[in-house]
Amino acid sequence: MKVRGTVEFRDVEMGVWVLVGEDGRTYQISGGRSSLLKEGQRVEIDGDVDDAAMGVAMVGPILKVRGYRVL
Repeated sequence: MKVRGTVEFRDVEMGVWVLVGEDGRTYQISGGRSSLLKEGQRVEIDGDVDDAAMGVAMVGPILKVRGYRVL
């Protein structure tokens, strides 16, 4: 699955990186390189969404990154 959106850091619990998708959903980012995790960066992530899982920050489903590109 491919999801486009903006990378944001949320200061919840110990802090978490999320993707605020163009589809209106917020996904917790799992994996990827450090170059992905830049506040305000627009990206397209190719990955798998686990709708049943929830991290401790409880910001949305977990998006396991297989690859990404900066838009």
